[in-house]
Amino acid sequence: MNNAKIVLASNSPRRRALLADLLGWDVSFVTPDVQEDVNGFRDPEDAVRHLSAQKAMSVASLHGDLFVIGADTVVYINGHILGKPSSVEQAYEMLLELNGKTHEVYTGVAVARGNTLKTDHEVTRVTFRDMSPKALLAYAETGEGLDKAGAYGVQGKGALLVERVDGCFYNVVGLPLAKLSKMLQDMGWPLEDQWRCVR
Repeated sequence: MNNAKIVLASNSPRRRALLADLLGWDVSFVTPDVQEDVNGFRDPEDAVRHLSAQKAMSVASLHGDLFVIGADTVVYINGHILGKPSSVEQAYEMLLELNGKTHEVYTGVAVARGNTLKTDHEVTRVTFRDMSPKALLAYAETGEGLDKAGAYGVQGKGALLVERVDGCFYNVVGLPLAKLSKMLQDMGWPLEDQWRCVR
């Protein structure tokens, strides 16, 4: 299993970078044919687990015995879910809501292999510093947050928004790596072999 082949069912450049660049895994990338719609979900855990499983399963049938990974991330605050903004204006509204407060980032992870599917999720608490509306608008206008849940990217310019992260940092980026590693181990790929899976 040293040369296990991984398929990431995602078009997220952050998730791709974590697996291919940070871990150095030999990964194929496939964009899943899944609508990322969090409407209709009240529970963020249910939303991310459902969507990550859909992504993994939509691709798994085409890849036989390979490990297929699906993931989905949302931000949760004030009793409702924030997905990806559809405009700079919506991004600004999301940032105003997060400003100076603590929110939760939920990422669902699914691993499919053949007919086997394993799902889990991770939660990280993130606290924003208290900023002026002018500063928040300036960040929204960079466009960095337009393809990200909650309208910000903690691994980019959005790092200046964040005062504190409690929990898995990589979960906020979009893929909780330790959680994923444990899931892969449970499905038959030992941790010691995960370090040997190089391109």
